[in-house]
Amino acid sequence: MAQRSRKQAEVETFSQKIGKRIREERLRLNLTQEKLAEDVDLSMAYIGQVERGERSFTLENLIMVARRLGVTVDYLLSDSIAPTENDEYRLWSQLMNGRTQEQKILAINMVKLMFGYLDERTVKGAS
Repeated sequence: MAQRSRKQAEVETFSQKIGKRIREERLRLNLTQEKLAEDVDLSMAYIGQVERGERSFTLENLIMVARRLGVTVDYLLSDSIAPTENDEYRLWSQLMNGRTQEQKILAINMVKLMFGYLDERTVKGAS
């Protein structure tokens, strides 16, 4: 019986870690639980329970959520994630995920415009 409880506690801890990663990625994208649930056709209550580690996703649901968040399943399942220099690229990819081609082009053009403005300010400030 004690062994069963310990294994259950390990599973709960693992579920909590996955839920925490899902929550972090959802918040990074400024998504509400409601919007994520709507996008992957799950209930908001279920998403909340998973984020708190109270429930676990099926593999199918985990894949859908990972796709919507723009991350891989192995990222969500890994025990420790060390930040890398590619975090900005991953965030950009997440933000672009699920957008139309028109929206992607608009976002790219806005970033180009912003960088042009910043470059001008840098040049003027250096003079």
